[in-house]
Amino acid sequence: MTEMVLDTKTLPESLFRLLRVEKVKVRELEGELRLIPMIQSQNGCPFLGIASDCGFTVDEFMARKHDEKVLEGE
Repeated sequence: MTEMVLDTKTLPESLFRLLRVEKVKVRELEGELRLIPMIQSQNGCPFLGIASDCGFTVDEFMARKHDEKVLEGE
């Protein structure tokens, strides 16, 4: 499975008009691409649930997750 976060402005116009968020998570799983809206919570954190008070931006969170995966692979 592959994941990345994209700014919706980088998407083709037809997709950009359908999405009402600034960022989407793109997930590839078994040849299927899924666009998952990244919704900003009221406190500015782009996550819900347990991480809702994290204070990270989407990019900061994804960079941290990437670093964790690299460390796990060592």
